[in-house]
Amino acid sequence: MRFNIERKIKKMQKNLVIVESPAKAKTIEKFLGKDFKVMSSYGHIRDLKKKDLGIDMANNYKPLYEVPADKKKVVTELKSAVKNADVVWLASDEDREGEAISWHLFETLGLKNKTTRRIAFHEITKNAIINAIENPRDIDINLVDAQQARRVLDRIVGFELSPVLWRKVKPALSAGRVQSVAVRLIVEREKEIDNFKSEAAYRVQAVFSKNENGTVSEITAELNKRLKTKEEAYELLNLLKSIPSYSISDIITKPVKKSPAAPFTTSTLQQEASRKLGFSVGQTMAIAQKLYEAGRITYMRTDSVNLSGLAINTSKSEIERAYGKEYVKTRQFSTKSKGAQEAHEAIRPTYMNEHTVSGTAQEQKLYELIWKRTIASQMADAELERTTVTVEIPQHSDLKFVSTGEVIKFDGFLHVYLEDTDDEPVDADETTLLPPLKKNEKLDLKEASATERFTQRPPRYTEASLVRKLEELGIGRPSTYAPTISTIQNREYVEKTNIEGVKREYNVLSLKNGNIKDSVKTEITGADKNKLKPTDIGIVVNEYLTGAFPGILDYNFTANVEKEFDNVAEGEQVWTDLIDKFYKQFQPEVDKALSEHTDHKVGERILGIDPKSGRQISVKIGRFGPMVQKGATEDEEKPEFASLQKDQSMGSITLEEALKLFELPRLVGEYEGKSIQVAIGRFGPYVRHDNKFVSLPKGTDPYTVNEEEAILLIEDKRKKDREKVIKIFDNDPELQILNGRFGPYIAYQKANYKIPKTTDAASLTYEQAMEIVSKTGDASDKKKKPAKASAKKGTKGTASKSTKKTTEN
Repeated sequence: MRFNIERKIKKMQKNLVIVESPAKAKTIEKFLGKDFKVMSSYGHIRDLKKKDLGIDMANNYKPLYEVPADKKKVVTELKSAVKNADVVWLASDEDREGEAISWHLFETLGLKNKTTRRIAFHEITKNAIINAIENPRDIDINLVDAQQARRVLDRIVGFELSPVLWRKVKPALSAGRVQSVAVRLIVEREKEIDNFKSEAAYRVQAVFSKNENGTVSEITAELNKRLKTKEEAYELLNLLKSIPSYSISDIITKPVKKSPAAPFTTSTLQQEASRKLGFSVGQTMAIAQKLYEAGRITYMRTDSVNLSGLAINTSKSEIERAYGKEYVKTRQFSTKSKGAQEAHEAIRPTYMNEHTVSGTAQEQKLYELIWKRTIASQMADAELERTTVTVEIPQHSDLKFVSTGEVIKFDGFLHVYLEDTDDEPVDADETTLLPPLKKNEKLDLKEASATERFTQRPPRYTEASLVRKLEELGIGRPSTYAPTISTIQNREYVEKTNIEGVKREYNVLSLKNGNIKDSVKTEITGADKNKLKPTDIGIVVNEYLTGAFPGILDYNFTANVEKEFDNVAEGEQVWTDLIDKFYKQFQPEVDKALSEHTDHKVGERILGIDPKSGRQISVKIGRFGPMVQKGATEDEEKPEFASLQKDQSMGSITLEEALKLFELPRLVGEYEGKSIQVAIGRFGPYVRHDNKFVSLPKGTDPYTVNEEEAILLIEDKRKKDREKVIKIFDNDPELQILNGRFGPYIAYQKANYKIPKTTDAASLTYEQAMEIVSKTGDASDKKKKPAKASAKKGTKGTASKSTKKTTEN
């Protein structure tokens, strides 16, 4: 039958297949004969009009679409190809976004039902493509409407809320339905951290020993409760040293099974790639998309954990071959998410017998992670034996020492893979191997310690843990997680920070050889790496929006909207009814917010009075970010302004710190007959000399920099500038040959051009340099095809389909 289908395909004439990415087109082309032409639309070929709202509000919220200027060439090429085709196959991705791309192609290219086929597949393999062509379907208008509903609703929210922020907070800000809720999560977590009060308690551990026929064994155990004070800990250690021997009061041994995690969904892949590989969410999706388009994995935007029968059977065969029959346990996981609709299968390799793939190092690592997760999901449970030993303390029936030991009897899926967690390390009970022990057996105390430990503050979100939280709350869908997290960082509401932490002292009481030693040690606390932290602007915008638009920022509201999108996709709800219900509640809130007058700027905080001038000192968001203001707007004397330093925040800056900012700019000396000043700008502290600017190195205090240090910085900057310039041309100052991070390049008219590696940059003549510019220019013009230009604006390696999602989430 399959042979006949392939023959049938080869006999068909003038078939045009349209996909959304060039890489996908290239892979599909391998499986189809010469009678098939595969072209790319480079994502969406039309979108809501950029000018104005782009929605006809008086005509039942009708979207007003246009073909952007950078897509007109692609549309022209596709229309020309359609004229020469007998059948057009729309083969965009199978999710809502992909369905919408096919619908826009159908409408824009003027396609006819009679000669148009919609095909979908969740993996790019020969069998999948042939099966899709054998079973075409119509465009699913319900999926299209669900995508339109999301696009229209998010455009309305962004279009209406952003002007409110411009007026109330600062110009050029923007707001979005999902992004604002994501920022709220991060801001609220930061508040929890700020309000957290750490409590101390003593963790008591003891090392017991037993001597059996000259063989000494040790067992480490922990007290079953924490002691609140140093006095209690000291009292217990005194008691312990007075007890001649201890006995084991109980031993419990029981079997334990560990089961593998389900195959990857979009969310769990993003989380695990972050934990195991250190990838950002956007990076993971870009690499996964390349693997999918190359035919290596199934579709990467999914919230289903289901595996096909073929995938399960091939996994079973591979496990038997590689590890043995005892390692096989096939299972089908069920999807917990109610809205699981993005695809029909989990993310898995297309061929389970391929343990590795060619490609970049990142592609290989991500593929290996997906392969291991998939194969482990069909492997036997790990079998362990857990033993818990209790050592009683005479005279204290409520206090006991407990030790837990674990032995792996059969490793099962652990032979291949173990899922990581986002949980930060805590002082948990240690699990170790235990020596042979018996109930009522006597033990000697070798040593004990009582260590002061502290309750831990809530952890800041990583990109991965934020994705998990959004998924738990039902906010967003697989296609929106990465764009949302990218957007809130690009708009500077949130930043990924590395916090060094601070030193903290803690007390340790140690009992050994009958003596108790009291010592103080230090540790670093509060350190964070690659964690998400709200900026001052993010905090102010969030506080304003949660106060003025509590409904939009409500977690349940956002989750319920997602469910309504799901209902539209299922054909159970009319999408314009959804928009109408929302808009009639939303518009009055916008009007109310715009009409409200406040005496102070949103987020403004009065710090006090300058003792020298008697003028008010306040902190607020200015045109270029957080700043301190001396004086009030209504004062006769014009207010003075100073930007906050990068390590300062509006919420914590004091009056003294604010006043110090007005000490800048300061004159530090003179060099070459011209003054040297130190100041702070929107990009941080700098030295100014001869109308040129030199940034101060990280950690340098602008208030203490002297003339000698400033001159060294000026000269160092001049040296670097000289080394950067390889050659300049007097007849054309705009043309320069420069040294860059990746080698020599040509800079001309604000554009950069790569110099071939075999060319000696320093010996290039003007004509040769211009020839490189001309040739590279021609090549870049080709690259500037509409879709590729759009792709560069979005997640690296993706077409403009994903770019559109970042715009108003």
